[in-house]
Amino acid sequence: MSDLKELWDATLEQIEKQISQANFNTWFKNTTLLKNDGGVVYLSVPNQFIRDWLVKKYHKTILDLLRSKNEHVRALEYMIVQPEEKRKILATQKNVIPTIELPLQDLYINKDDNLNPRYTFEAFIVGPFNELAHAAAQAVITNPGSAYNPLFIYGNTGRGKTHLIQAVGNHLKKLGKRVYYATTEKFVIDCVSSIQNNKMSVFKEKYRRYDVLIMDDVQFLSKKEKTQEELFHLFNTLHESNRQIIFSSDKHPNYIQNLEDRLRSRFSSGMTVDVPEPDHESRVAILKAKSTQNNILLSEDILNYLAEEIIGNIRELEGTLNSIICQTRLKARDLSFNEVKNLVRDTARPKKTVSVKEVVKMIADYYNVDDEIIYKKTRRKEAVKPRQIIMYILREDFNISYPSIGQKIGGRDHTTVIHSCEKIRNDSKEDSSLAQDIQRIRSMLK
Repeated sequence: MSDLKELWDATLEQIEKQISQANFNTWFKNTTLLKNDGGVVYLSVPNQFIRDWLVKKYHKTILDLLRSKNEHVRALEYMIVQPEEKRKILATQKNVIPTIELPLQDLYINKDDNLNPRYTFEAFIVGPFNELAHAAAQAVITNPGSAYNPLFIYGNTGRGKTHLIQAVGNHLKKLGKRVYYATTEKFVIDCVSSIQNNKMSVFKEKYRRYDVLIMDDVQFLSKKEKTQEELFHLFNTLHESNRQIIFSSDKHPNYIQNLEDRLRSRFSSGMTVDVPEPDHESRVAILKAKSTQNNILLSEDILNYLAEEIIGNIRELEGTLNSIICQTRLKARDLSFNEVKNLVRDTARPKKTVSVKEVVKMIADYYNVDDEIIYKKTRRKEAVKPRQIIMYILREDFNISYPSIGQKIGGRDHTTVIHSCEKIRNDSKEDSSLAQDIQRIRSMLK
């Protein structure tokens, strides 16, 4: 099923059977599949509100249905397109030069090793912020199992850690090494399932047969005592036979909560390297490389503006660039500087130049409470929710450490901050009103 309209009509037919007519009319009435770029399909929606609701409530359902009808669909992205603009795009779509498609083996993740073939060293942008991590990865591929074993790369989300560790895996795979990449979530699920089904011997055999084991996001091992024990024994088995082990995390192993000391010690026994926030020059270099790859020429003014506005997160930087690329292709012309500014204003997270006091003041005002009550050690109902949201925003959007947030918000213990962040994160997934509050607050902080 190659035609986008046919694919979307068939998908809508299934969705209509699963939800009420009122919900279907509200959320799906003015949606259209606009393009397919190498297996990534783009769904046009009329406004931000509908986009957010579809992402939150229906994303998995939509993607599963699309994949069931077209096995080449890899991912689903959303684009906010006004009706008149959509009509123009659809009317001229036949004249758009199709995207050059790569061979299927170059597009899809190999289920045997979970490696994404697009994550290569050739596609990895090296700058001052990540050159140490890149050098460590190069040392590993030169002498796997001996140099830097284990290699532990840490840093905040969106800084290219997954790309780098999978680039190591893809390189060593080409050299004939048996490589396996797994998220920690996948490892935990495998372990728990094996215990429940009395198949631990199968689990152990599966993970011990590889020359290279790559495990992503090991901070999620926190409190997983049985899984930690199994990883400890797996680590010893692989390490003693000089097989390469690579880990990534959003924090240094010393700061992963509820992690066994013996495992923490193993994580730190090789090379531990940080990937800090990318500097301005690196952000510009990333934008130039990615736009060149997509045959889009951006002016120096636009490149510098994007690099100044979007800091800390490469994934967000690339996401904004992808939106610019899509709009450029759909409009068949370069975007103006003002159009790019409007796009960034609608999609980017706040700049990290607002002080903690300003954040507290702004959110306290939003909930119509005195900002002084936020700092006091009181459990009064009107103070608890704003305080928890403040802690969540400071952690998620400004990357302030838990202890530092606790210290700045009335001298609270870091465990209180962690609990508050987790509560808001979980509640916002179920409470649409809370999710809208957070979205409005983020807009105010831009």
